[in-house]
Amino acid sequence: MNDLTHVDDAGRASMVDVTDKADTERVATAGATIRLQAATLALIAEGRAAKGDVIATARIAGIMAAKKTSELIPLCHPLMLTGVSVDIAPLDDGSGLGITASAKVKGPTGVEMEALTAASVAALTIYDMVKAVDREATIGDVRLLTKSGGKSGDYTRDEAAPASTPEAPKFVSRGFRRAPGANAAARPRALDMGPATPKSGTPRAEAFRTFLRESRLQVSSWAAQAGLPPGLVYGFLHGRVGRLPKDAEERLAKAANATVRDVFGSE
Repeated sequence: MNDLTHVDDAGRASMVDVTDKADTERVATAGATIRLQAATLALIAEGRAAKGDVIATARIAGIMAAKKTSELIPLCHPLMLTGVSVDIAPLDDGSGLGITASAKVKGPTGVEMEALTAASVAALTIYDMVKAVDREATIGDVRLLTKSGGKSGDYTRDEAAPASTPEAPKFVSRGFRRAPGANAAARPRALDMGPATPKSGTPRAEAFRTFLRESRLQVSSWAAQAGLPPGLVYGFLHGRVGRLPKDAEERLAKAANATVRDVFGSE
């Protein structure tokens, strides 16, 4: 028998019959990147893109795309998705934006394609929003990060966490804003969400970065495994969140098979 699930014994493409499969909770998270010029990131940060709010538009496009996956990919089953989220954050090296999309369903088949489609279309939407000023924007690294549920069990991609730098641009869901007096080509800054955190970070944040680096964990997949929004963890990593809630710390530690002290150090 052919090992490819979408090819029948005669070698013909076919939709898998899932009639007899039990409904189980299934979650998948996918990622993508879009490399952009520094001036383009600043344009997004300042809300000066001619077509409007780049980040908000891309997020909605990704969510809509997840719901349309079966219309785009011929052999995908139409699914009654119970949840879709799209997070967009600057890459730690300041070279562009990283996209993390998650899809969830309770049903007989998985949602990997829905998550991958959401991430891909979000990246394409960003390109469409900025192509007039950045024709060299490059989409890449479309990949499955994690999946859970179903006969094949759980999967987590083994990715090293990117190195953190104090100068890396920061992101919050409401967009970017340039710091007063900053040059237009400068790296974007996050919206003011409260008292500034020193660039050196808190001892807990430094301990967290060290654990992340030494354990070679990938933030988005680790957060998804812990059942947390990746944006929350990125916010802590980059100093926009002073301290994670105790429950979030415990869930991250458990997902990494470690103790809270291992991950965040002593008080």
